[in-house]
Amino acid sequence: MANSGGGLIVYGVEESQKAATGRVDAGGFDETYERTLRSAAITAISPPVFGLNVHRLEADGKRAIAVEVPASIDGPHLIYRNDYFGAPIRNDSDTAWMKERQIEAMYHTRFEERRHASEALDARFSEVSAGRDSDTRAWLIAVAHPRIPRFRDRTTRDRARYVLSKTVPLALTYASRNGDMHPLENVDLSNPRPGLRRWVAVSMAIGDHSSWKEAWMSIYHDGSVTLAAAVGGHRKSRDTYFEGWEVESSAIECTIADVMALLRTTAEATDTEVRCTPVVL
Repeated sequence: MANSGGGLIVYGVEESQKAATGRVDAGGFDETYERTLRSAAITAISPPVFGLNVHRLEADGKRAIAVEVPASIDGPHLIYRNDYFGAPIRNDSDTAWMKERQIEAMYHTRFEERRHASEALDARFSEVSAGRDSDTRAWLIAVAHPRIPRFRDRTTRDRARYVLSKTVPLALTYASRNGDMHPLENVDLSNPRPGLRRWVAVSMAIGDHSSWKEAWMSIYHDGSVTLAAAVGGHRKSRDTYFEGWEVESSAIECTIADVMALLRTTAEATDTEVRCTPVVL
């Protein structure tokens, strides 16, 4: 199923002529069974299939188990077939074995996806880092792009505001509040501005005395997220500041916590899988 765009396996169903005809009790399904199932998807398949969703269903005393197999861009997934590898693929309700040309095509698709993903990350990074005064102070630029971009619908302002609001408490569990080090506390979370295929939480650090905590965050309609935060030249005391090249470890810790929290809440809200590349300039 991972080789065929994903699918659903249901235990606890009677069938006849490839059609479901009724329900039967699938029996007990405890944590040990679930761990065994997930282990098989990882250890018996190469490359492993991650992200299985397992649902327990019960009605009228009959138990059923539904296992969601996610779509994969890491195909072909191979299994041992006697003494050699084989690549199974679904054909209606049957399982067939891929021919050499099909396997070649799936490898080509995998390599192309990786190339496009790298290009997408590079493009986002160039976009976010443009215009930053990285020649005078250090910035941390973090860019995350979904492995499978989200194209279903456009993210609304309310949705972006919700994601940003959920990110704050999560980030504070990763790294405690430390002065004004958290970029999330230095952007306008309640009023994201429209940008090019994205919503932008703009910096609230205005003026010479607050520019040291400048930060910008974006949530893209395809599920990408970006963060740009000044991490050099932070305030040392009421009237003194570090040099632009001097970076406090707490600034890095808080910024990484914020971007990972933003990454997690956005992925959950948009049902996407992302890869992240933080870079310090």
